[in-house]
Amino acid sequence: MQRRIVSLWFPRLAAERSLRARPVDAPFALSLFDRNSERLYDLCPRAEGFGLSRGMTLVHARSFCPGLLTRPADPATDQRFLAVLARWATRYCPWIGLDGRNGLFLDITGSAHLMGGEEPLLDDIRARLARAGLTARLGLADTPGTAWALARFSEGIAAPGERLSRIGPLPLSALRLADQTCTSLERLGIATVSDLYNLPRATVARRYDREVLTRLDQALGTLPEQISPLSEDRIFAVRITLPDPIGLVDDVMAAARRLTDHLCRRLDAAQKGARALKLTFRRVDQENRSVELKLARPMRDGARLLALFERGVSTVDAGYGIDMIRLEAIAVEPLGMRQLDRSEGLEKDGLDDLITQLGNRVGLDNILRFQPVDSHIPERSFKLVPAAHSRPAPGWPHHRPRPIRLFAPEPISGAGFEPPRRFRWRGRALSVLEAEGPERITPAWWDPDDTWDKGLRDYWRIATGEGLRLWLFHTPQAPGWFVQGEFG
Repeated sequence: MQRRIVSLWFPRLAAERSLRARPVDAPFALSLFDRNSERLYDLCPRAEGFGLSRGMTLVHARSFCPGLLTRPADPATDQRFLAVLARWATRYCPWIGLDGRNGLFLDITGSAHLMGGEEPLLDDIRARLARAGLTARLGLADTPGTAWALARFSEGIAAPGERLSRIGPLPLSALRLADQTCTSLERLGIATVSDLYNLPRATVARRYDREVLTRLDQALGTLPEQISPLSEDRIFAVRITLPDPIGLVDDVMAAARRLTDHLCRRLDAAQKGARALKLTFRRVDQENRSVELKLARPMRDGARLLALFERGVSTVDAGYGIDMIRLEAIAVEPLGMRQLDRSEGLEKDGLDDLITQLGNRVGLDNILRFQPVDSHIPERSFKLVPAAHSRPAPGWPHHRPRPIRLFAPEPISGAGFEPPRRFRWRGRALSVLEAEGPERITPAWWDPDDTWDKGLRDYWRIATGEGLRLWLFHTPQAPGWFVQGEFG
């Protein structure tokens, strides 16, 4: 079967995407900061009518067209929009590839007859994109290179075997060559693809980069060129359309229960767990309301998800009624099978649900837990990490007793190498009843720390007559006593 490729080019993709979201009735352009100045990134036909072009500085453009309206360009959003168009194009064939930042390749081999032939297929693509407010140019041939050239320089269809006859009269840039290479060839009188084809290959190979002959051979089919299909990101979303509007919380939760059960079955089949979900309600007045839920752990338990959504659903304004509900897992993570006894599973699930409920009020990153760190320095023996992105440590090291509360060293009066019998700390007079120590800790010589500028420390655990149990240390190299912790 003869291979057939469609090149779909959107010459004004960025500008038309922006105008679809916020239409304007005036000359319009997108600008982007480049080469130390604000320059035109893309523009509409009305702006082009004033002599404006891409790459022109914004100041220069406004001198030609004082009424020019501009917005900042957003290339990342443009690429996401192009990916959406690629998914839409799967209605015509299953094999879609990206072509730069404003084009697509469609491998329609064996599928054109489903639309009545190649010409009706291209007509259908043009009509649908025109209704969507997008300008498109199409080329169809049996190689990606020829289809690309037709889409940009001579829109139409090249029948099998007509590659050279169709692209031969086109300029050298139709071969996807660099501007510098095209300029160099044109200075020698080589202006078209046919001129290049008629030159001795050895001469071209000696004087120019290998890319010149590679692009020519790809366009003419003597060198194969593959289309890399898009890796499709699976979307986990379900929705329900209601025959009659609903507004009561119980009715909304009943519909949401069906959605969560169905979504969790899909997640289970894919061995995934939802990390963030969005429940969207469409009201009869076409307004949308949504509830987002960020989870402390990947989850696919429908009953638990529904319970966590209940508080947010109760705050939704249903207006005159809700006629559609959509549930989407906007962030998923791998979640394999796990085997737990019932008590362990309930305990962990309950803690995760509590973190989720609190986190959706104050932010998941604001709920922290302590984790041990392999360090003999007391201040560095632990760290604080978000509870939603970590698991409890299986065990803390118990080499020596450590205080429950640890704070920056606070100086107290004292002399000698043993704890003072009496001292004042935080405005209180304290007397020592028992003292256990010393435990000598030396600073990490390989990692200097300004808080250990007095050298090694001798730590003591003391019990005071006033009921406090403190952690004191003495610095022999620069004599002094300090309190650094308090036991429970």
